[in-house]
Amino acid sequence: MPVETTELRVPGVGGSSAEETLDRPIVTRVAGDENAGFFRPRAGFGEPRGPGGVLIEAYRWGNLTGGRATRAFALMLLLPFMLSNIAIWMLPPAAAGSGAVARATCRLLAGTLTAMYVLSVTGVAVDLVAWQCAADPRCTDGRRSISWMAGVQPGQRVALLALVPIAAVAVIWWLGARSWRLPEDASAEAVPGGLGAFRLDDHDFWDNQTFLRRLRALHVAIAVGTVDVVVLGVVAPHDDRTVGYGLLALTIAVIVAATALLCRPARPGHPQDRRLGVASRAVLVAMLALTALTLGYAALPRSRWIPGTELPNYGSLVAWLYLSQVVLLLILSAVVVRQPSRTSTPAFLGGLGAPVVITLAIGLGVAFSSAIVYATSDYLDRDVEPTPRRLLPAGVPPLLPPLAYRWAAMGFFVALLVTAVAALLRSRLTIWHRRRAAMEILRHDFPDAPPEPHPRVRAVRNAIARAQLTDRSWPLPAAYAIIFALILGSAGLSLAGIGPRDLGLRIGGEPLARSTVFISHLGTNLTGLFAIAMAVAALLTHRPTARTRFVGVLWDLATFWPRAAHPFAPPCYAERAVPELTRRIRYLTSHGGTLVLSGHSHGAVLAAATVLQLQPACLDRIALLTYASPRLYSRVFPAHLGHATLCDIGDRVRWRWLNLWRDTDPIGRWVFSPDPGRSVAGRPTDPADPANGVDRRLRDPHGLLARPDDTVPPPIQGHRFSPDDDFQAAVRHLVARLRADLPGT
Repeated sequence: MPVETTELRVPGVGGSSAEETLDRPIVTRVAGDENAGFFRPRAGFGEPRGPGGVLIEAYRWGNLTGGRATRAFALMLLLPFMLSNIAIWMLPPAAAGSGAVARATCRLLAGTLTAMYVLSVTGVAVDLVAWQCAADPRCTDGRRSISWMAGVQPGQRVALLALVPIAAVAVIWWLGARSWRLPEDASAEAVPGGLGAFRLDDHDFWDNQTFLRRLRALHVAIAVGTVDVVVLGVVAPHDDRTVGYGLLALTIAVIVAATALLCRPARPGHPQDRRLGVASRAVLVAMLALTALTLGYAALPRSRWIPGTELPNYGSLVAWLYLSQVVLLLILSAVVVRQPSRTSTPAFLGGLGAPVVITLAIGLGVAFSSAIVYATSDYLDRDVEPTPRRLLPAGVPPLLPPLAYRWAAMGFFVALLVTAVAALLRSRLTIWHRRRAAMEILRHDFPDAPPEPHPRVRAVRNAIARAQLTDRSWPLPAAYAIIFALILGSAGLSLAGIGPRDLGLRIGGEPLARSTVFISHLGTNLTGLFAIAMAVAALLTHRPTARTRFVGVLWDLATFWPRAAHPFAPPCYAERAVPELTRRIRYLTSHGGTLVLSGHSHGAVLAAATVLQLQPACLDRIALLTYASPRLYSRVFPAHLGHATLCDIGDRVRWRWLNLWRDTDPIGRWVFSPDPGRSVAGRPTDPADPANGVDRRLRDPHGLLARPDDTVPPPIQGHRFSPDDDFQAAVRHLVARLRADLPGT
């Protein structure tokens, strides 16, 4: 009886349909549900078999990351949390000690992002509305939603409006509780084996619910404690009583305890890990109890209280938060730089990818915070733009957002502007070299090509040159991180009441002060517009178009990793996709069948992670086909998908692995080397090394000019892949290898 072979196709990001993946007009679901399922051609509507007579099947997982516009908008608000979470997976391999310090620092930075989120909402509700606007008749006049607070005591207004940031904490708590794991896979006693060992081949790598609950409890405690500190920072100095200062001391102590627990690593199955879970829940319960006491104490009636212009101690809290983030970034960078490299794969940004990505997360948090604070300030100030330390005209509400927000917004704007200009200059300065290299590739593929001025020649050359730009843009994120961190550190000057204008005045006099004020105002406004643009992009990504697909692609790439640093990041779809693929492959190979696991783009990453989860009995009957594989994955995540892991994958499938790539693809590239005689590091290797047979370069386009029987030349495929002749030849090759390696054949 002949062996039945199935080709299981796993598409990449962007929501590819099962019909597109299978290249069949009508398909039917044979397993899974509407979120993620396995599809085959419907009987009578197209050939059910593909190249080499194999059955074709597609795994559609795009709905795990897609959804309605409201959900996409909500998840966009979690973007800073998502970036801080992905950073912990970018850390390079290191010894146990330094690696633990780096991961702890990443989790602390993630905690500061939670505090930043809460402080921004608190700034709107407590500072601008309850404290500044409610105390000024000009601000409350004609506004029924605010005017009623004019007769309420300041402490009671603060206590009442503090419920708004607490509600915001409840919202992200609810969003962070979502998971894509299947109900039968959810276990209350699950242990984060993968998070402890940090290995993709660990059986429990995609099961981190225990550790996630621990993180969630600690972040909620930090978030609610931040609100308590703001409230007590107003009430305690006014009362000058032991009870107020005692509550403040207890709140700070619980926050310190939560911060210390964040630094403790997961130790799967160890009794200490269970004790840490109990301690985390105790910290959360203690903080919720303190919050109830704090709000009750602040709501007590007091004697006449005339509030000042700014909310006491709020601006200092914001400034100290930014300073702590800069210090933690420096610590993380120092630890990463000192870690010895344990892989032959060169790490992205020299191993500094994690601090750079966290810097971007902080920048986005600044953008969202500045947008909400200054938009509310402009509205309450009746379209009179507030400027720090300005002399207010008579009758204008004195709404003054903290100076630290001005510094941070200016830093984000300047860093983005410099990076964008640098990217443009780099593209223009390297275009001649890239075009020359592209022309050499084109002449090699098409020796009889027309002269370079020919329009078709220029189109193909430019496609190859654009694809090369990806490899040349890696220094730009580092430039952004350095500039933003420097200006973010300047927020510490606000502790001395020094704003951008004051610093410019001291350094260069009035001309520099005017320029600094212009840049700071422009930075504040454009940073807010950037946040609005990000929100609009989120609303549009649920309907992929050419303009919004890039945002969706980045989102899908980042939510591949489990939540190991920030519990409020969007749910990890691989927690369902990888176990589901593993289960389906076990079924397809359980009755003597063989399988070609075929992954496109990010689907290749899912396929690789699945191979690492399979048992030897399945691996003996599997071949791996990847195409358009993301070129930077092994460099961005060297500890998990570096050269050693890739070789392990090859060994597991007995090197029945082909990777197809094109020079016109800006995303996909080779896995081991473009030259079969050289390794990733460029050093000569053993010609018998099986890794040399994995990568197969494809000519793109198939032809330079139109064929005699056609009216247009073959299209430039780039990152797109369809079941063309090259693809079918690769499948036939792997099927032949599988059948040759089967016992008894």
